[in-house]
Parts: sequence; structure tokens; C-alpha cells
Amino acid sequence: MKTLIIYIIIINILSFLVSGFDKTAAIYNWRRIPEKTLFLLAAIGGSVGIYASMLLFRHKTRHVSFMLGIPTIIVIQMALVWIFYLRNN
Repeated sequence: MKTLIIYIIIINILSFLVSGFDKTAAIYNWRRIPEKTLFLLAAIGGSVGIYASMLLFRHKTRHVSFMLGIPTIIVIQMALVWIFYLRNN
């Protein structure tokens, strides 16, 4: 369980930083991070980090796919954690 918590913290920090870098890249017309990569990071546990960066940096907030998709991933992940918790307790 401790390893899982450490993983979640690290993947969310990484996701936050990658999304923040993508915002900077958008401002300076640098090469961008593909949206697929941001969604992949969210799907493997970094959804809260992506969502936090969306709100803090106002990044991808005009994209309906992100405004609906990332919260949906968060809800699904919360449901999976709840189901896992119920099965193991």
C-alpha cells in the first residue's frame, strides 16, 4: 500500500509538471506535448496532477475533451480505489 501511495504522488507530480511545461510550450510556440500523452498520464494515475495544472495554469480549459475527460478519469479512478478497498477490508 505504501508503494502505491508513493507511486500516486510521483505520477501526479510528474503529470503536473508535464502539463505545466506544455502550457509554457504553448506560450512560446515550442514543440508541444501530445494530448494523448497527457491523457495517458491521467489514465495511469496522474489525473489529479493534470486537473490541478489545468486549473492553476488555465491550460486546456477550452477543450471539452479535457474539461470532461479528466474529471471522468478521476471519478473512475476513485470508484476503482473504493472497489479495491471494499474487497480487501
